[in-house]
Amino acid sequence: MSLIRSVLHMAWMLLTVIPWGLALVFASLWLGRTPLWWFAVNWFRVVIWGTRFFLGVNVQVNGLEHLPNGQTTSAILLSKHQSALETLLLPTLISHPLAFVFKRELLRIPFFGWSMARLDMIHIDRESRSKALKQVVSQGRELLEQGVWIILFPEGTRIERGQQGTYQTAGTRLAVQTGAPVVPIAVSSGKCWPRKGFIKHPGVVQVSIGRPIASVGREPKELMREVEAWIEAEMRRIDPEAYL
Repeated sequence: MSLIRSVLHMAWMLLTVIPWGLALVFASLWLGRTPLWWFAVNWFRVVIWGTRFFLGVNVQVNGLEHLPNGQTTSAILLSKHQSALETLLLPTLISHPLAFVFKRELLRIPFFGWSMARLDMIHIDRESRSKALKQVVSQGRELLEQGVWIILFPEGTRIERGQQGTYQTAGTRLAVQTGAPVVPIAVSSGKCWPRKGFIKHPGVVQVSIGRPIASVGREPKELMREVEAWIEAEMRRIDPEAYL
């Protein structure tokens, strides 16, 4: 049954991303960044609806009240990354334009990558870590000044459920240099949407948003250690079976 559900969900994504991606590319010729972002988020909502309908995956969110208020506020979101689900899900939960930091290879994906290329994101080359870090800081600063929140996955890639990767400091370096607060996020998407598995499973995905952590006067490594400690402790709370 899970295989059938997964096939139907994949078909749903493919059938919707083609017209939506093409429409976004054309709309980018006259729409500004903010309306174009919400145009893209509407497709994310369509996919999340399909995730609930076809896969039987429901989402439970805690801590939305911790997000900074106001259109002129700044924030850097640092999230656990177990599957593609949080990439699609988090923009639908946050009523603020976001810019993802992601590997440049994703731009080659037909329709999805083409549309992502039309949005103001931070595309990095993971082969050159020093260049990528400078790019995150320089582009991230510009986007924050425009009122866009930055979202990063500090472990750099998707991590198997119950595992812990190496937390990189690009996000906290950007935070320290701009004074923007850091918001840690834990998400148990691996329970239902495996890191590399095609077959997804019904269940409940927990998303937990922590309180903003001030960056002013902090050191990037020390700040990241605090973020890492919160995320990993919260992961063990929301998905204890994975860490037995």
